[in-house]
Amino acid sequence: MTASAQQSQDTKADYTITPNAGTSEELTWLAGEILCSRTDAIWGASEINSKTNSQTNQLSGTPNIAECSSQEATADQLTAVPALDQLDPSPSSNSSSSFEMVDIESIRYLYEPVHPHWFYCKRAESRETWIPFSSKDSQELEETFNSGVTKAVIATEGGRYDVHLAERKRYPVYWEQAATEVRRCTWFYKGDKDNRYVPYTEDIGDQLEEAYMIALTLDEWKNKLEFSSGETFILHNPKLMVQYQPAAVPDDWGSLPVDPIRPRTVKRGIENLSIEVPAGEPSQVDHLVFMVHGIGPACDLRFRSIIQCVNDFRTASQNLLQTHFKMAQEEQKIGRVEFLPVNWHSALHGDATGVDKDIQRITLPSISRLRHFTNETLLDLFFYNSPTYCQTIVDTVAREVNRLYILFRERNPGFEGGISIAGHSLGSLILFDLLTNQGDTVRTKSDTEKRGVQEDLKTVKDFLEKLGLSEYLSVLEKEKVDLEALALCTENDLKEMGIPLGARKKICHHMKSRGKAQQSAWDPSAQGALDSMDFTVNKSQEDKQLSRPLSNSSVSSVNYEHFDVGIGQVSINYPHLVFEPKAFFAFGSPIGMFLTVRGLKRIDPNYSFPTCKSFYNIYHPFDPVAYRIEPMIVPDMEFEPMLIPHHKGRKRMHLELKDSLTRMSADLKNNLLGSLRTAWHSFTRIQTPVLPLEAGPEGAAKATASKEEKEEHRAEDSSSPMKEEELDINVGMLNGGRRIDYVLQEKPIESFNEYLFALQSHLCYWESEDTALLVLKEIYQELGFVLEQP
Repeated sequence: MTASAQQSQDTKADYTITPNAGTSEELTWLAGEILCSRTDAIWGASEINSKTNSQTNQLSGTPNIAECSSQEATADQLTAVPALDQLDPSPSSNSSSSFEMVDIESIRYLYEPVHPHWFYCKRAESRETWIPFSSKDSQELEETFNSGVTKAVIATEGGRYDVHLAERKRYPVYWEQAATEVRRCTWFYKGDKDNRYVPYTEDIGDQLEEAYMIALTLDEWKNKLEFSSGETFILHNPKLMVQYQPAAVPDDWGSLPVDPIRPRTVKRGIENLSIEVPAGEPSQVDHLVFMVHGIGPACDLRFRSIIQCVNDFRTASQNLLQTHFKMAQEEQKIGRVEFLPVNWHSALHGDATGVDKDIQRITLPSISRLRHFTNETLLDLFFYNSPTYCQTIVDTVAREVNRLYILFRERNPGFEGGISIAGHSLGSLILFDLLTNQGDTVRTKSDTEKRGVQEDLKTVKDFLEKLGLSEYLSVLEKEKVDLEALALCTENDLKEMGIPLGARKKICHHMKSRGKAQQSAWDPSAQGALDSMDFTVNKSQEDKQLSRPLSNSSVSSVNYEHFDVGIGQVSINYPHLVFEPKAFFAFGSPIGMFLTVRGLKRIDPNYSFPTCKSFYNIYHPFDPVAYRIEPMIVPDMEFEPMLIPHHKGRKRMHLELKDSLTRMSADLKNNLLGSLRTAWHSFTRIQTPVLPLEAGPEGAAKATASKEEKEEHRAEDSSSPMKEEELDINVGMLNGGRRIDYVLQEKPIESFNEYLFALQSHLCYWESEDTALLVLKEIYQELGFVLEQP
């Protein structure tokens, strides 16, 4: 072995692939060191060859040209390290014809470290999908990672998720959901059965990056990189890199799979992938909307949860803001609207109520899937009409909305926007009953606090935290005092435990208030229960009140009565919301049907919600669950609902064609009838002489009257379509004097068979851009921003 070969081998051996590569700065420094060592080895080999050739030429008498050729060969080898953007994936047999020396310092910076991007894993039906964070969130994660802070928590996706860098986990903030994995990604692969590129783990990505750096620096490709798991990587050139998976293992019968395992395509950096990375959400929140779901745990035909459906609605609204409020967003006058889901189904069907076990015991074993679907979905309607579980549903919705609002204000202390609520199907009816019972003057603040103590405080820890006395929790736990035992303790008992006077007085006062609140709720004859009702009892209904105690339920007395506006419903304690909503949006709502079933025939035009001044009833024309509201306010008039325009600024083509055909047929009908009427009159008309027999005022008056009648009929026929459009309809104060019912435009395919798309039309609101645009239009109209047509 020659000295040059030995030295070259030593140089390669000094830079083997390490399992844990360093940072990008270390890799760049390592690339420079490899270049320096590589250059020294080349120059050393050239000197040895020059001396050997010189001695040989002296003996043979040939001229010494080694000194001239060594520099040329060295220069040719040094210029063999091209720039990254000039590399050709196909190997070239032609060597470089340039013998110009290349500066070592300039070659050192040919290697550029890869730009990492952060991804999170989304699991659905046992499948993993890696989704990139927005550019804004990924940059913030990378900056925090490079700063060296190990236990940092970064808020991402508009503050709805927190990323714990040390754990590499992503946790939801406002709802309960399993944590997802977070990964700092640099290298990706894609197999034959993969729809998109999948990122490698961080350690594999670091090793591939180090191998890529060495191959690029030394211009030595097609080297194998083997892992302990049996996988092999081959870097052919900067644009062609593949991964070979380990050979298939034969099964118990000794047979191998028929389909061969093809190599995976390997890519470096997210820039080389066809992935759309969002820019990020604006930090400014202009409005907050809470969305309540309807019956069942699934909200659409894909059986997705309320969280996923609200995510789609939020995404649609953000896209519409960029197109229909483009100028205001570019000038940073507006930010975005935050939508948060409210889930009450899990609380009703959880272990706390035990209703699922009770229903399962009486469910027949036949057609099990259909019965399970019925128990999970349709029974929610009966639960809401039950006084036992209606209180649970209403308390859960109000408590969850208040919790989300308080948490949102804590995480966004500078928020000054308005709050609205939206409900789908049964969720809209829950919100309607809740808003009807807000702001009653009979209810006092102490009554609300009493009910809050009764409903929310379930442990001693919660009780002490509410009073700000958490430091005495260890004293009570030492004495084995729970919330029930604390209610039996006297002031002397607390004094013996070592609790000071001020804390003793607080505990005794609140425990006494809690006892009175429980007595008011459980004793139907107590005056406090009547004071806490959110309605006025009609004297004609007092003798017909149904009052029966219920054991082991959240409500003991049940009264079916009527409000002062005539809306009859179950008599329960409706909790208070800690805010006043600006607007209430109902999607596919059965409110009108439920009010009619309760015995209400007409809504007073002067009635409005105590704390909410706007109400919008949005529905699809084929929705079998939706009902109108305006005919209950104005029963003597028949008029069409407001048509929601298409989000692209026009009416759907098939609806325009339908209207055109309707107008054309009406015109043909009128013209045909007019022609027949004229022909009939001319046929039956008596022949008049050329010279009138009677001339006088009577004849002229008859002719004039007949002419005026024809003109009036013609004017009525021509103006009849315009009367409905120009008619000013007063629909009461439920929406501040504005229209309430808004109908979506059906799609062309839906118009072929309305029965076929009936169920889908009830679940279409979560992905409806027209619905989202109407919500944004009404929200930003209050802020002074007008909708822009794209």
